[in-house]
Amino acid sequence: MLDPVSPHDPYVRVRGAREHNLRAVDVDVPRDSLTVFTGVSGSGKSSLAFGTIYAEAQRRYLESVAPYARRLIHQVGAPRVGEITGLPPAVSLEQRRAAPSARSSVGTVTTLSNSLRMLYSRAGDYPAGAPRLDSDAFSPNTAAGACPSCHGLGRIHETSEDLLVPDPDLSIREGAVASWPGAWQGKNLRDVLDALGYDVDRPWRELDPEDREWILFTDEQPVVTVHPVREAGRIQRPYQGTYTGARRLVLRTYSESKSPALRAKAERFLTSAPCPVCGGSRLRPEAMAVTFAGRTIAELAALPLTALAEVLTPAATPDGPVAAPDGPVTAAGAPAGTTAGPAPASAGPETARVLAEDLLARIATVTELGLGYLSLDRTTPTLSNGELQRLRLATQLRAGLFGIVYVLDEPSAGLHPADTEALLVVLDRLKAAGNTVFVVEHHLDVVRHADWLVDVGPRAGEHGGRVLHSGPPELLAHVEESATRRFLFDRPPVPERPALVPERWLRTGPVTRHNLRGVEAAFPRGALTAVTGVSGSGKSTLVGALTEETEGAGRTVTVDQRPIGRTPRSNLATYTGLFDVVRRLFAETEEARARSYKVGRFSFNVPGGRCETCQGEGFVSVELLFLPSTYAPCPDCHGARYAPETLQVRLRGLTISEVLDLTVESAAEFFADVPAAARSLTALLDVGLGYLRLGQPATELSGGEAQRIKLAAELQRPRRAHTLYVLDEPTTGLHPADVEVLVRQLRGLVDGGHTVVVVEHDMDVAAGADWVIDLGPGGGEAGGRIVAEGPPARVARSAESRTAPYLARALGIPGVTG
Repeated sequence: MLDPVSPHDPYVRVRGAREHNLRAVDVDVPRDSLTVFTGVSGSGKSSLAFGTIYAEAQRRYLESVAPYARRLIHQVGAPRVGEITGLPPAVSLEQRRAAPSARSSVGTVTTLSNSLRMLYSRAGDYPAGAPRLDSDAFSPNTAAGACPSCHGLGRIHETSEDLLVPDPDLSIREGAVASWPGAWQGKNLRDVLDALGYDVDRPWRELDPEDREWILFTDEQPVVTVHPVREAGRIQRPYQGTYTGARRLVLRTYSESKSPALRAKAERFLTSAPCPVCGGSRLRPEAMAVTFAGRTIAELAALPLTALAEVLTPAATPDGPVAAPDGPVTAAGAPAGTTAGPAPASAGPETARVLAEDLLARIATVTELGLGYLSLDRTTPTLSNGELQRLRLATQLRAGLFGIVYVLDEPSAGLHPADTEALLVVLDRLKAAGNTVFVVEHHLDVVRHADWLVDVGPRAGEHGGRVLHSGPPELLAHVEESATRRFLFDRPPVPERPALVPERWLRTGPVTRHNLRGVEAAFPRGALTAVTGVSGSGKSTLVGALTEETEGAGRTVTVDQRPIGRTPRSNLATYTGLFDVVRRLFAETEEARARSYKVGRFSFNVPGGRCETCQGEGFVSVELLFLPSTYAPCPDCHGARYAPETLQVRLRGLTISEVLDLTVESAAEFFADVPAAARSLTALLDVGLGYLRLGQPATELSGGEAQRIKLAAELQRPRRAHTLYVLDEPTTGLHPADVEVLVRQLRGLVDGGHTVVVVEHDMDVAAGADWVIDLGPGGGEAGGRIVAEGPPARVARSAESRTAPYLARALGIPGVTG
């Protein structure tokens, strides 16, 4: 090993890393290699790779940015680390997404839309006499290109009398207009109508049709003096009230409200349909009049990437057919986004060839990662976290940077084993281009492929935070403490379960949605069913058809990976209901009763017992002139979140703040004699979350942790009637040791007479299921049908299934050959 102070030191050297649960970690990781960080969930591997190495690389880069510009960049805090040497610039590709937007799509994430718009602008086939359009005119996200009717969204929302007034036998005073808000605002609208002379006490159906039309659909906003009906004990003075039509109010709420609950309520009174002006294309007519290879830009954007490549290939060949302008064009009457004069000479075959070649090269990178089934107009909210991260990875691969540290967060998430091989090729290409690749990963094929392995553990939380091994993967075989070692070397096959002979079924379909075309499926009741298939084959769409309306389903619980809350005020204790129990215990102490403190006194979400300086956040934002805002512990409560008087009340020696700092494991001992608390804590321990703190904010939890918290919240409830549990990729983000714990819980639900359906890529989970439904054979248009179903061993012998050989390997049985 070279001298640590040499300028040519080939290692990134970390000294004294103390981020989260890391215990003053010292580790050396080679540059220009593929390094995998592994360990059980919560062991500290992400704290080392992302929270320490990447955070320090970002901090150093931002030191070179002008202070004023730095204020505009979101920054993670400086990591708690003694020193890091040999660290190049870093790029992070995490699975976390920004706020969902209907305007963000596959095309915008990969920048493929930019290239396609340029192709239409420079080499499109224009109508005779039409002016050439700038590329912005082909974007639904610009004023020059967006359809003026739907503002570039492609759909319009409308309502009807039947939706707004579901029960016409009611009067307005009785709530006939169901879309109106409750409380004072709804009463205000009724009082305004009364003041305007409308009969609010007659049944709706008996009102004059013209009056009904005006009440619901008017755009007028008359102002009248309202004289409220006096109520006993209250003085109500006249006021000026403004009327707003029911349609206008519901559309405004849907488009402007920041409250998910209010938006969801408004959506119940709306129908969505393609825009009648643009037909759902989202663009102005002049952009839709331009074609390439005989198709509009909206038609090409709707094609799967593999099909789009086939359309573009002829144009990319020197002698291939291309679209070109039909002759001279004029600027007469040119709309916004057009360029005056005839198209330049370059707007011909050579331009089309260059632009088509560039598009094909970019598309090839995306399809190489197994995402060829996606279309450019597919919106990002409909993508899984794994799909979104791989799109970003494809963009970086195409960028051609070198000398960079890429830090990836489980790039195999949501990836079928057949597609993992392509992922490994892409990671090798990044490394071969002169980059360093750090991957936080649980997939054993990726771990085996690594040049260097950093194993963190041995367990989670306070029982982890140590580097057990840093070196070639094969040497991990000698590390007895490692939880990864058992799964990486000589792992026995999953034992075959007794063949299931289903007696009752949950039947769905025919399902026609996305790429499913009239698919019918049957799930055995009282069993664990794994739905498998390559990415984009239609698994989630099929499982989404299982609802409480499904005959025999009974109560249905969908456990997904969406956050349990979007602010730090939502945490593990509040979501599970455990915090209600804890606050009640504090309110019952002698000290609390002596001070007349009620349960609400011990909440940090409402005034009373919380620290008002930070309003129960525990930290305050510090504005620094010409520097980014930073967060610091509250100067009054020092992060405790509560007022000093509240913290004087102790339960068995601990304050409410100290209880929230307990891990689930420690809390289980602390509350062992409190059945209501023990039930919640045992459920959390059973799904492997003993390392989390009770007050851990929802914003710090991974998708896999959020999903297991939801599962624990369900497990703690007494289950009497049959329940259907639907889980979408529950093993995402889980170490194989944690997968064993999760499967044990799912199997316990089945043994209790319930039905469990999981969408899954983990072959060990599929091999241990009672029943497997495999979709495919490919993704997108090449999938969307059931290719095999039955016990795992039967599916493993299917000649048509792409899942079969991997399932056979997990079971340790011979697959189909030839």
